[in-house]
Amino acid sequence: MSLKIVDSHRSEAVHKRNPGFPLDLDWVGRVRMNRSALERRASTIGTRRTVKKEYQLAWLLRAITLIDLTTLNADDTPGRVERLCAKARHPLRQDIVDQLDVGDLRILPGAVCVYHSFVKTAVTALKGSEIPVAAVSTAFPHGLAPVETKLREIELSVADGAEEIDIVIERGMVLRGDWQALYDQVRAFRKACGEAHIKTILGTGELATQTNIAKASLVCMLAGADFIKTSTGKEKVNANLVTSLTMIRMIRWFAEETGIEIGYKPAGGISTAGDALKYMALMKEELGTHWLQPHLFRFGASSLLTDIERQMEHGLTGHYAADYRQPMI
Repeated sequence: MSLKIVDSHRSEAVHKRNPGFPLDLDWVGRVRMNRSALERRASTIGTRRTVKKEYQLAWLLRAITLIDLTTLNADDTPGRVERLCAKARHPLRQDIVDQLDVGDLRILPGAVCVYHSFVKTAVTALKGSEIPVAAVSTAFPHGLAPVETKLREIELSVADGAEEIDIVIERGMVLRGDWQALYDQVRAFRKACGEAHIKTILGTGELATQTNIAKASLVCMLAGADFIKTSTGKEKVNANLVTSLTMIRMIRWFAEETGIEIGYKPAGGISTAGDALKYMALMKEELGTHWLQPHLFRFGASSLLTDIERQMEHGLTGHYAADYRQPMI
């Protein structure tokens, strides 16, 4: 069997990074979201169109390249991070690669995401692979440390080799509508990141309304965010299709107004190949196939890759393998 997909990692070279823009409170004030309409639209994702057989295998290969392979547990160790990085280097078993005839393609995850303490470990383990390391910073997951502490954590992560920084906003700023404070803080985080790309985690499950989520998305993009991200994965409510639709439509509006393309990262609770295909279908329908590239779309996930491997083996053999045949760490 031969499946060919575009090596989308190379297209990032022509992507124009978000320079940031002045805070436009008039624009923020005009943002409104209709939750009922969003729920109706989200309910159609995955029901009107499905991909089968070779097409599904091709989509799942693309999904692997969009994963931020993540471990953010209190009991993380250098050994666990090294094992995760080894999996990142070889995300598919060799027999699956051979059967699909994709050995000449760069099927690697978008990044490996870890706590600051393990950035050096991950950078060393991934040396030569071109897989970037993403660090969660700014007092992840609550984001409530002094701003000086959060800025220093970003600087240290970048110094240790992190090429992407996932920062956490202070949800209270959104809930009280203090958009200037949110803008100023994200702008400071962006400056501290330097050349490292910044993903702003909104903690959407704690922002009360879809309108709040939309406004927070806009403010973060104006402040210079390269990505907007749903969740830390530690909230009671994490990524879902309704919230994703809200954030994606703000990305589209921002691109229409500024010409700048912002990335989107749903995180938390995305654990099956079926989930991944729904999010990819949503991105394709709302923003176009162009957005299904690692510099514009990522999954924050720890167990998604295991299920993708199981689904791919089923597609090739007609049988589901036990989880232990695709060990993660």
